[in-house]
Amino acid sequence: MSAKAFDLIVIGAGPGGYVAAIRAAQLGLKVVIVERENLGGICLNWGCIPTKAMLRSSEVFHLMHRAKEFGLGAENITYDLDAVVKRSRGVAKQLSSGIGHLMKKNKITVVMGGATIPAKGRVTVKTDKGTEELSAPNIVLATGARARELPGLEADGDLVWSYRHALVPPHMPKKLLVIGSGAIGIEFASFYNTLGADTTVVEVMDRILPVEDEEIASFARKSFQKQGMTILEKSTVKQLDRAKGSVTAHIETGGKVEKMTFDTVISAVGIVGNTEGLGLEALGVTIDRTHVVTDAYCRTGVEGLYAIGDIAGAPWLAHKASHEGVMVAELIAGGHPHPVKPESIAGCTYCHPQIASVGLTEAKAKAAGHDVKVGRFPFIGNGKAIALGEAEGMIKTVFDAKTGELLGAHMVGTEVTELIQGYVIGRTLETTEEDLMNTVFPHPTLSEMMHESVLDAYGRALHF
Repeated sequence: MSAKAFDLIVIGAGPGGYVAAIRAAQLGLKVVIVERENLGGICLNWGCIPTKAMLRSSEVFHLMHRAKEFGLGAENITYDLDAVVKRSRGVAKQLSSGIGHLMKKNKITVVMGGATIPAKGRVTVKTDKGTEELSAPNIVLATGARARELPGLEADGDLVWSYRHALVPPHMPKKLLVIGSGAIGIEFASFYNTLGADTTVVEVMDRILPVEDEEIASFARKSFQKQGMTILEKSTVKQLDRAKGSVTAHIETGGKVEKMTFDTVISAVGIVGNTEGLGLEALGVTIDRTHVVTDAYCRTGVEGLYAIGDIAGAPWLAHKASHEGVMVAELIAGGHPHPVKPESIAGCTYCHPQIASVGLTEAKAKAAGHDVKVGRFPFIGNGKAIALGEAEGMIKTVFDAKTGELLGAHMVGTEVTELIQGYVIGRTLETTEEDLMNTVFPHPTLSEMMHESVLDAYGRALHF
């Protein structure tokens, strides 16, 4: 069978793959994209988007219980979990079908099936109808990642859930254990806790949200505990004893093991790259701890083969994957793009309160040898936050004391996932404290706190 020839084959239609395909098509390349499950990948179908839809429902539910504070009345407030899930799935479906439209619009060929790479420049796809052979001088791997499963903690969809089960829950948890306090674990803990589940979070590291600035993580922990969550840090789930309708977890903290019983467990202990079954080892691709090793331009070391997004390692973020997709498409088309800088990519967690950050934490900045100036500003000092009834939170900025370079920004509070972009742009433009101080922020807005946090780093805060 002769292979269908293209300029570029993209394997995986998540936010890395489909964006790479669109940009390459815009640049005049003939592109085919291969996807084994859903256009839009995990992000649109089983990740970022449906979780945000569910978290929005829990946020509205939380606000309804506060109606009296705002001079409003709301009686007998309830929720219908099936309807919450249905809305979330509808949002995901709407966006996934939108990707199909974008593929057509950009004249990108879509092949649904599982891909292998038998030789350089060739891809074999097993489809429902048989096998398709494709060829191209350039191949982009965008196969993403899946949930890590630890021995004894494997998901069964009944008592022990992965993120997928948590998005289409078979029941509402009454007593919930969440293993892992990264973004995925904390978002599900926040959602189910807000809806009334008695929630316990176990984190093996010395604090929850271990990639965040220590001060921000500590603020978040206190907020979660105030909402009724139990947080166990420096703790490990040693085993799960599954019975009918309940799970007994053996949780070790400080050398002592305590048994606690739950009706539901969510395992959120990290991810592993989807590298198997593609034929990568035979091609000479280096794989390190389930992730493809690449250079700054996402090149694998095998001519014409690139890897982007989650399969290429941290940070595991959809927006990082998309930007790598654009960069690689421009490189293949003969352009000279800048490499994506991981330290200028923001991380956002959509729990209640929200958390967002970019750049170095205070501890990492000091460890890297910087003499730092640190500014902080609390939500309680901001007019808009008080008017919104959201006076809990803080913004922290870290500067190099010698140069004024913005090294990092860290936030916790309402809508900080929208605010962080201001600092991201600042870092991209290599702004200094002086530029930020001289910028006029509109009043009354939450963004004014960003200005005040900068001012505070230099002893000039006006409202606190």
